[in-house]
This record gives sequence, C-alpha cells and structure tokens, in this order.
Amino acid sequence: MGMKRKEYEAALEPLTLELVSMARWAKATGARIVVLFEGRDTAGKGGAIGAVRHALNPRQCRTVALSKPTETEASQWYFQRYVAHLPAAGEIVLFDRSWYNRAGVEKVMGYASEEQVDAFLKAVPAFEKLLVQDGILLFKYWLGADQAEQEARLRERLDDPLKRWKLSPVDLAAREKYDDYTKAREAMLKATHTKHAPWTLVDFNDQRRGRLTLIADLLSRIPDTHEAPEAIAFPDLEREPVKESYKVLKPIKDFEG
Repeated sequence: MGMKRKEYEAALEPLTLELVSMARWAKATGARIVVLFEGRDTAGKGGAIGAVRHALNPRQCRTVALSKPTETEASQWYFQRYVAHLPAAGEIVLFDRSWYNRAGVEKVMGYASEEQVDAFLKAVPAFEKLLVQDGILLFKYWLGADQAEQEARLRERLDDPLKRWKLSPVDLAAREKYDDYTKAREAMLKATHTKHAPWTLVDFNDQRRGRLTLIADLLSRIPDTHEAPEAIAFPDLEREPVKESYKVLKPIKDFEG
C-alpha cells in the first residue's frame, strides 16, 4: 500500500526546511549543486523534482529539461548543450533527464548508433570528473519502477485528460522494451558508477516514499548545510496602513494605438 498523503506531508515538512537551509548555505558559500534525475518512464522524476524545489527560490534553483536537439546542436560536441546549463556560484540545477539520454532512450530507441553510445560511455567518467574537480557537487539518481506499476501509470495518463500530455509516442513504443531499458541501464551503471560520481538507485514504486528517500539521501551527502536565516529589521509603520483601492474597471471595447 502506498504512503498516505498526510503521512507524506508530515515527513516532507522537516526535509523541506532542511532544503531551504541548504539553499541558504549554497548562496552563502557559492556552492554549485547539480542533481541528475534519470529513470524509467513514469517513475516520477517530475514529482521528485517538484518536491525538491517547491519551497526554493526559482532564481536560485532551476530545472533543466532539454527537448530534442536541433540540427545545429546535433552537430556539436555531445556534452556542449548541457554544459551551458551548469550552475554558477550559489545555484542549484536539477536535470530532468540529462546527458544520460544517450545511454538510455537514444540507445534503446535507435536514435544513436552503437559507436556513439560506446564513445559516450567512455567519455562520461572523464567529463564528470572534470565537473567534480572544478568544485561542482554532482548527484546522480536513478528512479526505478516495476513494469506492472509503469503500465498502471501509463494507463492513468491515457485516461486522465490533465495528464494526457505526458503520454508521448516514445512512451508507448517503450512499453515493449522494458527489458532493453534494463540492459541499457546495467551497461550505463557499469561504465559510469564511479567514486567521484556514483549512482544512487531509489525505489519509486511508491512515489511519495521514493521522494522522501531521495531528498533525505541528498541532504545527507551535502556538507553541513545549516545556515541561519539572515536577520531582517522589520520596524512598525510610522502611520496607519493604507487601504488598497479596488475600483472596478469597465471593459475597453475599442482600442486605438
């Protein structure tokens, strides 16, 4: 049975406060934080990212979810368009899928050749080592879900008009390739699970519990991030507060400009 909403919200609240403190710490120290969210279709990447960032300043914490590369981007060094989105001092970047597309969907769906995939897997450890050596705090999460759970979530997207946009042709085609994605994941982990940039696999069959597990793990692996809120002077107004005017405006029928 999945985790109840009230139980989830009660457990999430203290973690959210820690995330806010972590964001203050990053701003104060100039830390650069990158978190990669990879995993099965429907595993819950969007919900996990939302749980991490919902109370953080969007000017400091941003999500990167790149679409299909343009013709120009496809001709560039593979990592080039991702490098442009890496954080500056004090920023937190959450990748909703990342450069690991090449080892997952591009490999399984035939969008990249075997030579391209092999070259990518050989290059990733060195690429990520450069990021870490430059001081970036890099965290890589793989969100897992059983095939039966994946099928149920795909069906929910099909039946819910508010979630239909999440159901892409690639998602439908991937239904028959669950085992292929497993093999691709294992090859990816073998090649890219390194001491300087290890993977963390999280069970997302219960998405609420998975989010809590992921956030708790992330916080545990960042240096001591306790940063007290900045003291802000908030003196009383020297006059009575002014009431706002709510005059109702009539619609403008004709506009000349």
